Amino acid sequence: MGVDDVLRLWWVLPTGLALLGYGLALVGLTPAQRAVWVKGRIVEVGQPAHGASKRPGIPVTIAFRDPATGQEFVLSNVGKHGDSVEEAWVGREVEVRHPRGRPHRFRVVLHSPEDKNGRYGPYCTVVLLLIGLVIHATVLWGYPWALLGFGALVTALAALSPDIRTARARDTLLAEAIAVPARVVAVTRDVYTDGEGDEIINHAPVVTFTTVEGTEVTVLSRDGIPDPSRSLGRRLTIHYAPSDPAVYTPDPAADRRANERAVGTIIILLIAGAAAAVTGAILL
Repeated sequence: MGVDDVLRLWWVLPTGLALLGYGLALVGLTPAQRAVWVKGRIVEVGQPAHGASKRPGIPVTIAFRDPATGQEFVLSNVGKHGDSVEEAWVGREVEVRHPRGRPHRFRVVLHSPEDKNGRYGPYCTVVLLLIGLVIHATVLWGYPWALLGFGALVTALAALSPDIRTARARDTLLAEAIAVPARVVAVTRDVYTDGEGDEIINHAPVVTFTTVEGTEVTVLSRDGIPDPSRSLGRRLTIHYAPSDPAVYTPDPAADRRANERAVGTIIILLIAGAAAAVTGAILL
């Protein structure tokens, strides 16, 4: 078998990985399915140091109970155990997973608890496989297949995107927002390097506020605060959703505009993808 034959069979590996992943998910043997999933609760909230990196998030201590033994564990999470916590208050519930019998290796799961079925990995492999197949078809049969293939993929991914639902849900929650005074207690600092070697400095204020029920909330605010590098000690107003203080904004108007842009982007992708797919089909 020559090099050309091997290159033509590139799809075998991702197809095999996808089938393996779905097979493991079907019989319940993926790491996510074999893990123990429990509800944890934040019992202590710290504060990021001024000038430190925002990557570890807000230092918190989490309590959870191992269902196998009934033993309660109270462990700190400073960004080293799963997702970093960027909105924290004592009593907040978070999803926690850990390997069976090893609760000290727990991970906080804030953004993708739906991966309990273990199918997220094979799903990503299928997407990459489809992209590769479209590129392969384009090389073999010409650009109409690129229009048809990529148009169909963009349309499907846009249709499956949760962005519109997320934006609308956020707008609904903030429609009843409560305004409370807040203060910037620290400003994180991260340095990145762009493609040309220039340094880009990013600042994110750490803000504290108290809900009308008396809950003290600490958040890492990435948007909405002007001139964040000089915001230490600044007093401002935070608008938060009464049912979930993790949904907040220092600028409601800007937040609504951002949600409108997110919805508009998905709609544009749907239209552009469908148009490209139809054009490609006509040109075949």
